[in-house]
Amino acid sequence: MPVLRQKPCQPSPADGISGCTVDSQPATAGATKLRKSSRARKLFIGSLLALAAGYLLLLIPESDPPAPTDPTQKPFAWNQNVLWSSLEARFKSARTTGCATLAASIESTLAGRRRQIDELAAAPVAPDDARLDSLETNLFHLAPMIAACPERLADYIDVYSRMREVVKTQSQHWDMNSSAARQRLYRLLYGGRAALEEVLLQAPAGSYAALLRAHNEPSSAPSVTLHDVTLRSGDILVSRGGAPNSALIARGNDFPGNFSHVALLHIDAATRAAIVIEAHIDRGVAIAPFEQYLKDKKLRIMALRLRADLPAVKADPQLPHRAAAQALADARSRHIPYDFTMNYREHSKQFCSEVASAAYEKFGVTLWMGRSHLSSSGLRAWLGCFGARHFETQEPADLEYDPQLRIVAEWRDPAALWQDHLDSAVIDALLEGAERGDLLNYPRLMLPIARLAKAWSAALNLFGVAGPIPEGMSATAALRNKAFARHHTATKARVGALAEQFRKQHGYAAPYWELVNFAREAAAR
Repeated sequence: MPVLRQKPCQPSPADGISGCTVDSQPATAGATKLRKSSRARKLFIGSLLALAAGYLLLLIPESDPPAPTDPTQKPFAWNQNVLWSSLEARFKSARTTGCATLAASIESTLAGRRRQIDELAAAPVAPDDARLDSLETNLFHLAPMIAACPERLADYIDVYSRMREVVKTQSQHWDMNSSAARQRLYRLLYGGRAALEEVLLQAPAGSYAALLRAHNEPSSAPSVTLHDVTLRSGDILVSRGGAPNSALIARGNDFPGNFSHVALLHIDAATRAAIVIEAHIDRGVAIAPFEQYLKDKKLRIMALRLRADLPAVKADPQLPHRAAAQALADARSRHIPYDFTMNYREHSKQFCSEVASAAYEKFGVTLWMGRSHLSSSGLRAWLGCFGARHFETQEPADLEYDPQLRIVAEWRDPAALWQDHLDSAVIDALLEGAERGDLLNYPRLMLPIARLAKAWSAALNLFGVAGPIPEGMSATAALRNKAFARHHTATKARVGALAEQFRKQHGYAAPYWELVNFAREAAAR
């Protein structure tokens, strides 16, 4: 490399001029290159240090959510392991005995259940009436015989549907804030559905319809026939999605249920166009045509309708339609963010249940006569990590037990019913772990990237566009949510494999209590 230096003064032989010359041209170019290289290195190192400092700053975890206060409620527990084992033993025995031998017993038992339900329908019954205990037990004991002889499935569905209608009618006289009434409704409505679905899962493919019709509650609100059912403006749709979060919402409840989402139906009086108003985690309150609503994965849907004999509806038969129209107008007029805190009392932000309750509240109807409680400490800690702060709230599954509402119809996706049960069993096992102190961990090294994604999402939200992290959800909550979904999916795959081994060994589908045992085993790996 040329070096800048001064030569001794000597006469120039060419022109005879005496003077000093400096060999500066090559040395100056080299010095410039050296300075540029030095500046580039400093800039590179400075950039790396800045990035490292920024990464370390973004790596600082946010404070943990406040610890939930101790609840006054206690979650419902069946505590019926002996009964479940005996039902499975009855099913095995019925398969061995054969349907020809069981035919007379099935017929007499079905007839007995019909008489029992008719007697209960004849006069008001208190929730602690011993005849309701007998009805519950008898429906459970009938299920194994029907599961072994699915040709009588239609009769069992009919008995279950009639029982549900009678019990819902009786509940109109019950205090839904009393534990006796809440537990009675849950044991019969949820327990009856659980027993029916154990039967359905043993039945051959195609042996039952997806649609189960219920009570055709009269209404003068605008109507449209969708998927063979007449629906009315103001009807409430409760459903179960296929994501792990949906299973967590359905099962994470003092009364673990089958539904995770609520939407309100509006039908235009002139065009009969059916629009669904619902709250999405990523978009807030949004509207969509009914067919678009169905395109989002739904494992089951139930349609509920306000009773026609309620004083408010008798005074204003168009009340349900007006409530739906108001909800539609609100959704069109302003952006309503999703409420991760689950505060059903304040409506500037709304979660899915609140879309329906806020709409009807404006017209003097208070839905969820019995409030939902989330009392398990592990569940409260997990939901707190996702942003929940209110644990007395409105859970989708509990709306079925509101005596103000009639069940109009219920759809199940027969092909997805097994997946529904797998999802629920995994959640039940994971929540047992939460109660023991299992934490919702997340990859800490991804936190800076998630925070950048959150900043990008916030910028998009300003223009009404959903970003990769939902509005109202923190970067940490998003990472926890993804980690939870991955854990659920991996555990479900292991449960599915164990269940398939069970099917090959025993010749029938594993009942729900066995799936929960498999999930406990799989989650412990």
